[in-house]
Amino acid sequence: MDAFSLSGNVGLVLGVANKRSLAWAIAAAAGRAGAAQALTFQSDRLEENVRTLAAELTDPLILPCDVSDDAQIDAVFAAIEARHGRLDFLVHGAAFAEREDLARPFVETSRQGFLKALDISAYSLVALARRAAPLMERNGGGSILTLTYLGSDRVFTNYNVMGVAKAALEASVRYLASELGPKNIRVNAISAGPVKTLAASGISGFSGILQAYRERAPLRRTVEGSEVGDAGLFLLSPAGRAITAEVLMVDAGFHAMGV
Repeated sequence: MDAFSLSGNVGLVLGVANKRSLAWAIAAAAGRAGAAQALTFQSDRLEENVRTLAAELTDPLILPCDVSDDAQIDAVFAAIEARHGRLDFLVHGAAFAEREDLARPFVETSRQGFLKALDISAYSLVALARRAAPLMERNGGGSILTLTYLGSDRVFTNYNVMGVAKAALEASVRYLASELGPKNIRVNAISAGPVKTLAASGISGFSGILQAYRERAPLRRTVEGSEVGDAGLFLLSPAGRAITAEVLMVDAGFHAMGV
């Protein structure tokens, strides 16, 4: 058996905005490995992008989903159950912070902005996992994967409240892994190096972060979306069957460097 095959598997991927999205890189890799997938779009503005990309997949299911709305989350899982009757993996790529909260000093973060960032970027993983678990358990288990960044652990200029949200997200990975492990459901995160995604465009000085990676990472470069996609496939597939509660660093080694 091919340890990286997802043939016969059904996955749900959230957070695809355009072809540069890391969630899309993982979905594309999973598609090449044989998975059937459902992709969601957050707003009408992004629907066309998602549908265009999904045309590269086999018989995809395209659904609206605002992860701050429980009714929309319920509708997504109902649609997946109606079509497939199962779910084998979940890719959580949803994240958001108000642009002004990324631009001004962290100490000036608004209460509303803080709560919104934590809700969409961290709590949504919990909400999705709660609904995914029964569908995964009936098939003997599954894999849940989310996307984080080193700003959860270290200060990056203008990352601000998103760094706090990613720290909460990583803690959620560990708690979910502990609770869902007895059901053979694995929960992991990928901490990717900086990639020019739509989300990254909201971070002032992002080009400076890219340059720092090129100068200081052991590989003297940042990463490509396809490399994150391949790492995601590893964690979703049988090849990663003994790995859970892990934050896998896919950042050209930057995380290991000091001064």
